[in-house]
Parts: sequence; C-alpha cells; structure tokens
Amino acid sequence: MLARRAYSVAELRRALERKFPENPGVREAIVRLRQLGYLNDKKFAEHCASFLARHKAFGRYRVRRELKAKLVDYKHIESALQQAYEETNERELLERVLEKKVRTLRLPVTPSKLSSLCQSLLRRGFRADDIMKAIRARSELRPVAEGAAVTELEGEAGQG
Repeated sequence: MLARRAYSVAELRRALERKFPENPGVREAIVRLRQLGYLNDKKFAEHCASFLARHKAFGRYRVRRELKAKLVDYKHIESALQQAYEETNERELLERVLEKKVRTLRLPVTPSKLSSLCQSLLRRGFRADDIMKAIRARSELRPVAEGAAVTELEGEAGQG
C-alpha cells in the first residue's frame, strides 16, 4: 500500500484493519513501519500541505481540512501549515486562482455570479476577508446591479 502513495499512521491503520479484521499483526506492522521511518505523520503532513498549497492552490483552511480527512495527528497539522505558507504566499495563490476564474467568467458580473465566485474561493480554503479585498480591488468584478444603482444615485445627486 505504501508503494502506491503515502499514508498517515491512523489512515494506514484504518485501511489495514479494514483489510485484515481482528488481526493482531496490524499493530505490530504499524510499529515496525514507524521504526523503519516509512510512517511519519510529521513528514507526511509537511509534504501533503506543501503539495496542496503549491500545486492545487488551496488556501490554509482547505489544507487543514484535507489533513484532518487524512487522519493526520493534530499536533503536526499547524506546524505543517506554517511551513507550507512560509514557502507559498497565500495572497498570491488567491490572486492566481481569482485570475483563472475571472478568465472563464462571463461578463457582466451579476450578484449571483459574484456570490458563486466567492463561494468557490471559500471552498478552496481562502479567508473571506482576503477574498473580499481581492474582489474589491478588481473593477471588472463590480456587479451590474450595484453599478446601475451608483449611476442612478450620481444622476440624482446632480439634479438635487
């Protein structure tokens, strides 16, 4: 199993117990693999966090969620996140993902499209305030309804 991909200790234990139920050799195998250095949650968490941040362009929250889903020991998650985002700037990742999404977005931007865009960025694990700052910095992402309301208000102010 380890030849195919890396596993966390708990993840491999669960897989082996599912494959070999009630076999006392599973525990001994896990202990032996840890002694040999084939199983190491700290290294696994660091590698996985770095990969997800760099290649999948996931934000900190999504990477944390993925590591928890892989049953990584909680004491290793925060240090792995810290190391991964020292190597990779989270704001630059957000800008890169946003740029890619904007290219596929049909203009004009409606409030529902903007909401959908924000939700997809939240699912990728970016912070809501960072998302809003990045979206507000882009003029092409101003919703049509808001733009129309601003134009109407400017017209009324000029008449008054």
